Amino acid sequence: MGRPEDEAYRDVAGIWTIGYGHTSAASAPVVTPNMVITEAEAEAILRADLATFEERVSRLVKVPLTDNQHAVLVSFDFNTGRLGKSTLLKKLNDGGYDAVPTELMKWVNAGGKR
Repeated sequence: MGRPEDEAYRDVAGIWTIGYGHTSAASAPVVTPNMVITEAEAEAILRADLATFEERVSRLVKVPLTDNQHAVLVSFDFNTGRLGKSTLLKKLNDGGYDAVPTELMKWVNAGGKR
């Protein structure tokens, strides 16, 4: 794991972010300008965020997953927050495991930038 950002910053999409990619959309704490956290706080926030997205993936995906597949979907949902509304999820739940890589490649932009 790389060193977390201890000061709030705007990500490529202009969203206030801190730590290991935490945004207010994920959960508490709300990220504000000039916010500063310690590395220990960043790690605690990351653990809480991951628990949230691990639960979401487990609840939303209706087909069996390997540990690696589960990890990819947790990462996808952590970064986009859109697993529940994605064509990727619909195709996967219909048994279309082979469609997942193509669907993931559709999610390469943030804030209109590649």
